[in-house]
Amino acid sequence: MWRKQWTGAIWIAAVAAMVSCDSVSATADERPGWSQWRGQNSNGVSQDGKPPIEWGTNQNIRWKTAIPGRGHSTPVIFGDRIFLTSAIPIGEKLAPKMSGRPGEHDNLPIDSKFQFVVICINRLDGTLLWSKVVHEAIPTEAGHNTASLASASPVVDSQHVYAHFGSHGLYCLDFDGKIEWQKHFGQMHSKHGHGEGASPTLFGNILVVNWDHEEKSFLVALEKSTGKELWRRDRDEDTSWSSPIIIDYEGKQQVIVCGTNRVRGYALTTGEVQWECGGLSSNIVATPVFANNILYVGSSYEKKMLMAIDLRGAKGDLTGSERVLWSRTRGTPYVPSLLLYDDSLYFLTHYQNVLTRVHGPTGKDSPGAVRLGSLGNIYASPVGANGFVYVTDLAGTTEVITHADIPRTVAVNRLNESVNASLAIVGDELFIRGEKNLYCVSHDGK
Repeated sequence: MWRKQWTGAIWIAAVAAMVSCDSVSATADERPGWSQWRGQNSNGVSQDGKPPIEWGTNQNIRWKTAIPGRGHSTPVIFGDRIFLTSAIPIGEKLAPKMSGRPGEHDNLPIDSKFQFVVICINRLDGTLLWSKVVHEAIPTEAGHNTASLASASPVVDSQHVYAHFGSHGLYCLDFDGKIEWQKHFGQMHSKHGHGEGASPTLFGNILVVNWDHEEKSFLVALEKSTGKELWRRDRDEDTSWSSPIIIDYEGKQQVIVCGTNRVRGYALTTGEVQWECGGLSSNIVATPVFANNILYVGSSYEKKMLMAIDLRGAKGDLTGSERVLWSRTRGTPYVPSLLLYDDSLYFLTHYQNVLTRVHGPTGKDSPGAVRLGSLGNIYASPVGANGFVYVTDLAGTTEVITHADIPRTVAVNRLNESVNASLAIVGDELFIRGEKNLYCVSHDGK
């Protein structure tokens, strides 16, 4: 009913006001901390961060806090509060069964009821401030054996945290753990039953969620203060795990979402498609990055593709046009997302320990592919700060290399705990979420 009352120019002006009234205070540069998936500028870099490059179980660890259940969401930080999500099995074990999704393989059995939980940690000392159960359910899909039921990272502003559990709901909580509103979009049917994981994103007063799956896919924008739906756009796409990003181009905001058929740019205030470009594979996981008018997108499943797209004045279908500045079909990313550090684009080959560095605007190797010999398979996305790049593998080993034309390994750090979640950086602190614990790595740690 609410949506029907807002029509035409009045509706568009109202939504635009939601962006403009908050756009200064809510832009990434003005939000202290690491407020969303891939950081303040959605590129994996902390511009003012100066965390340690060396640590271990007994070195530079300020605190370590046990986290119940299982979750691969990256922690988000605002001020002295850290927020993360988890899924905790409860009750007696159930008779194990599989989801029965077409093509299912390497998946976990459904054998428990779960509590879906939002957790708030004190950044200063690692103490638990609160833990809020937002939902309980037996999942329809348990996901791939490397996945979790809490893989989407939250997003936070100065007053609220927004936690997305896919089929199990989207929740807005205040900083004391009170649920302000919740939305349920239905049941996702992920490809092969591998699970869900796209994170929401936020600009001004507008929260955006990607709902790509094997049935009716869509992109939806919500008013962050109430959860009311502002617009919804159907998408001719199958499952993707790629999170949307919001770019500010010439004073206008666009939501960019990668998909199997097209990567598309949507006007933030109306949801109208501004441009589109084909060429990626299915099973999109990596989140794109953007700077200096250029968008970088990549995928690696049944085919490999990485592209740089010039968005200056972009309209219509850009596939095969001169707007595609360059492309490459080797060493492209699958699970870990891209890292854009200055003009350098970093990406991992599939999820292996081969890191490639190219000059973003031209795509030229700088120096190209480098094998990180200390690492194994990698699901966490690389992050950068203070002239260094941090890459963490599934075993919890982080190799730190210099952000330079000829990268050099300066440290190899081991925690002896599996790590699937991507790292977060705030100031001189690095936050690592392991399978069992959250670590604060700091120069003043033990």
